[in-house]
Amino acid sequence: MNDNLTRCEWAEDTFEEYIRYHDEEWGVPVHDDRKHFEFLILEGAQAGLSWSTILKRREGYRTAFANFDPEKVAKFDEAKIQELLQFEGIIRNKLKVRSAVSNAQRFLEVQQEFGSFDAYIWDFVDGKTIVNHRKSMSDIPATSPESDALSKDLKKRGFKFVGSTIMYAHMQACGLVNDHTVDCFRFEAV
Repeated sequence: MNDNLTRCEWAEDTFEEYIRYHDEEWGVPVHDDRKHFEFLILEGAQAGLSWSTILKRREGYRTAFANFDPEKVAKFDEAKIQELLQFEGIIRNKLKVRSAVSNAQRFLEVQQEFGSFDAYIWDFVDGKTIVNHRKSMSDIPATSPESDALSKDLKKRGFKFVGSTIMYAHMQACGLVNDHTVDCFRFEAV
């Protein structure tokens, strides 16, 4: 995409969908539980892989996981899990697929306890985006004290694939943290 906009280094010289994700979604504060659930599934699926690999399969995940409806995913039985493990539109890793179903069940428990997953997760940043002033990608850490605390609490609640690095990525994606570099045209926008 040659539009003369300065972007975060990771979004330069890549495929159009990746650039669009950076420009329109990454870092925008999310307050919708279904969107949080979508990113929990996608970030968990990414473990050990590149984000571009997952982003290219996003529509496959949408199809496989009932348009990211946690109530429906929580009811997936063994037959449905086996069906998903044959579906080529997603990463067919048994642990990741099973964790998505288990995490949906835990997600509903958090909603029940806090009224929404959104209320729960935003409490880890005192209800407002942490705005960092990163000059380059090398300034961006893999984790933070907030992602450490979130990861620890989610694991205590029985969630899987929610390590601190994965949760920091979730916090970045969902706008709990603004890690756009200061020269990026999206830094001020989000």
